[in-house]
Amino acid sequence: MAISEALQSAVFVVPGDPDQNTGGYRYVRRIAAGLESGGLSAPRKGLSGTFPIPDRQAEVSMDRLLASLADGSVVVLDGLAMGALPDIVAAHSGRLRIVALVHHALADETGLPVATRDWLFRTERRALAAVAGVITTSRHTAQRLTDYHVPAQRIRVVEPGSDPGSAPIPTASPPRSEPGILCVAHLSPRKAQHHLVEALSGLQHLPWHCTLAGSADRDAAYGQKIRDLIGDYGLEERITLSGELDNEALAQAYQGADIFVLPSVFEGYGMVIDEALAAGLPIITTDGGALASTGNRPGIRQYPAGDVEQLRSCLVDWLSDPQQLNEMTQAAKTEAQHLRRWSQAAQEFRDALESLLPCGDLTSFDSDWLTLREPADHRARNRALMADVVAWAEQTYRTPDRSSGRHAPPLAVADLGTGTGSNARCLVPALTVPQRWLLLDQDEHLLSLAAERLKPLDVPLEAKACHLTAQALASQIPEDIRLITASALIDLMSATWLKALANAALARRAGVFVVLTYDGYFELQPAEQDDHWILDTVNAHQHREKGAGAALGPDATVYLQMQLQTCGYRVSVAPSPWRLEPDKWALQIALLEGWQQAVNQQAPDERERAGRWFEKRLAQARQQRLSIRVDHRDIFALPPYPASDGAG
Repeated sequence: MAISEALQSAVFVVPGDPDQNTGGYRYVRRIAAGLESGGLSAPRKGLSGTFPIPDRQAEVSMDRLLASLADGSVVVLDGLAMGALPDIVAAHSGRLRIVALVHHALADETGLPVATRDWLFRTERRALAAVAGVITTSRHTAQRLTDYHVPAQRIRVVEPGSDPGSAPIPTASPPRSEPGILCVAHLSPRKAQHHLVEALSGLQHLPWHCTLAGSADRDAAYGQKIRDLIGDYGLEERITLSGELDNEALAQAYQGADIFVLPSVFEGYGMVIDEALAAGLPIITTDGGALASTGNRPGIRQYPAGDVEQLRSCLVDWLSDPQQLNEMTQAAKTEAQHLRRWSQAAQEFRDALESLLPCGDLTSFDSDWLTLREPADHRARNRALMADVVAWAEQTYRTPDRSSGRHAPPLAVADLGTGTGSNARCLVPALTVPQRWLLLDQDEHLLSLAAERLKPLDVPLEAKACHLTAQALASQIPEDIRLITASALIDLMSATWLKALANAALARRAGVFVVLTYDGYFELQPAEQDDHWILDTVNAHQHREKGAGAALGPDATVYLQMQLQTCGYRVSVAPSPWRLEPDKWALQIALLEGWQQAVNQQAPDERERAGRWFEKRLAQARQQRLSIRVDHRDIFALPPYPASDGAG
């Protein structure tokens, strides 16, 4: 069972005041709050200067803030801040763990001159190339970033959440004499409030009042354009420019409205759509950008982006037909009950960070933990299955090469996720044939420890640092490898990764020997009431993102077995449980602390309950009054037929 150094903190960096109340800032605020409720420090830092086209003050502010952070800090840079400062991002990317948060590409902002749009495209592409990964708020934006040459494996999508019921949903009541229309967005050409004003200008014969809630100062020229337009149409008494509202005032605005309108010509997601649904409001919006999918839901009516006549027609239908408006309102209230929560979004964001960064589970195993667990690993290995591996290696080596009649070359072994080399230290003495080893891991420090600790075995070996992704796996394993091994690894991996492993093994006609995969069960003595709850929570955590897609956890051995059998392999599986008696208290404590991290991440609302269980169990371990059994399984797979060129 893998235990890793947990993500401890993430600094969010945004342009200007972090407490601004636009969609992007609310997203950061709610994600940061959700991370902190799960035990992770998530401060928000604001930058001075002008963005997204930065002035000198913006450049200095970004550089100074990043320089002030400690080496190895996890930094989430808002795309609005970092997109046009690629040189500063690149200057700090080697020292910091930087992830970009992109709501939409800067070049997709409406109304930009061609030269400015092209410049933003080039600079943001350079900035995105300098970061460790990218988190987007919609699949639409993720797809758009492929145009920026961002590989798909470096992108994660974390859509916004909502709080259904946090804003009072109006109960059924007689229609207001003057229906309220609400639009929440800062005034900008992309949000296209001028389209809404123009549509309403032709509806002065109908009763309504419209509130445009959002800052008019972020784009002062456009804000003045909206004021002038309202004046030109004589709508000063019917359209209110409320400015940016705080949370309480915004909740009141939702409560006082009957119809929500978002006339944006383009959105990276359109988070305000979820907020309006959470308030039980029917919505009129466009199909611009991600809205084509995020707006295609019950309670929402869409029209082609930029089509003022269609917007006016939608408004006429609802304002003149109370029955139709009521039906859409009921649909919106029903849809509100199915909205995802911010707590789920925050958990997905944490998973995304852990999978994208070098501090994730696949690259940050603690060497002390690996050293501590090694004796237990070696004792737990299934001896009968190990004997089968040794016999197969001897038979393979002693079978003469058909072309020369001589013995095969040394057995070439590739060890995946080597860590400090525990697997090789166990197998090298057991295999009685000449052999050479290739050690593969994403952590250069651990590889250097492995190479040093394996020197006494005097076996040829090569240590190679590389990314063991599903896409890259086959290219990292040489064609002459005849045995692929791994220890305590595959429960971290996804179905896609394990399928790639089986296919890579088949292409080389290589044997596969994977040991100490967590089997989904542990038992502690003496027993306690919450033991099964802890077990279920740890197992649920096992299926979360660990850097190679959604992990299969305890299901990994069975899935790999099926994949290998599909490839024609003869597969044997055998138990290899840890049995940690009271004198193994140091390993017990490390194991319990790892479980505690997992439970706190998986069930942050149950920290008090979990804390009581772990406090008691840790005390028992320190007093050497605890026994723990953790079930694992080993798997050995024989290829369907030997490689044509022998064992090496």
